[in-house]
Amino acid sequence: MPSALALFAHPDDIEFVAAGTLLLLKECGWDIHYMNMCTGNGGSVQMDGPTTAKKRLEEGKEAARILGATFYPPISDDLELTYDVKYLRQVAAVVRMAQPSIVLTHAPADYMEDHMAACRLAVTAAFSHCIPNFQTEPHLPSYLHDVTVYHAMPHGQCDPLRQKLLAGAYVDTTSVHSLKREALAAHESQKHWLDVSQGMDSYLISMDEASHAIGRLSGRFEHAEGWRRHLHLGFSAKEIDPLKDALGDLCLINEAYEKAKATPV
Repeated sequence: MPSALALFAHPDDIEFVAAGTLLLLKECGWDIHYMNMCTGNGGSVQMDGPTTAKKRLEEGKEAARILGATFYPPISDDLELTYDVKYLRQVAAVVRMAQPSIVLTHAPADYMEDHMAACRLAVTAAFSHCIPNFQTEPHLPSYLHDVTVYHAMPHGQCDPLRQKLLAGAYVDTTSVHSLKREALAAHESQKHWLDVSQGMDSYLISMDEASHAIGRLSGRFEHAEGWRRHLHLGFSAKEIDPLKDALGDLCLINEAYEKAKATPV
């Protein structure tokens, strides 16, 4: 059975930008895997850090259960995740446990450092999947089949310098949006936090609006998630697109985006 692994920073990041794609892959017979690298301990003005981390761990496990995904525990507190070999060894171990053909992660440039650190760790961990001399923690054997990395759209559909970004592929998540919403609702502690800290009037409505915005960019779908495919060199033997292959018409390729990309030689 092929597998897909979502490697993101905080509890609820997956639900906002990647859960719909995971659910569609699951419907296609894929095994899906779910890791938040950070505990989420910073996400409260009502609870202390350890209490918040415990609560958010429970919420993340419940969200993964709703999605039908294998859950992996976090490895760092919020704002403390860095591109460091101790974290890399742990993320690489998760990659070797899940043995994914698809890795979903954050955009390389996003509005906060935890997202970008998680992205860098995910990319290198995926790269190391076939390198037996790279030691993981815990130690696990490497595997040889191809891996393709896809980057989600950043928060606000722009980079940290406010430059608008378009996706290379749009995945139609309309049919699974209600279940994606249910998984996001499992992170109940976050509604008050985001209302207070970031002015999100409604946690669930904010996700609805974001998926509608991506859907409008597609020009076709009501709800969508957008993805940009990482360069294949070092990850797979040739340029492949397993997300499109798996999802077919549910994955719309942005031909203008692809034509603007260089073809490696």
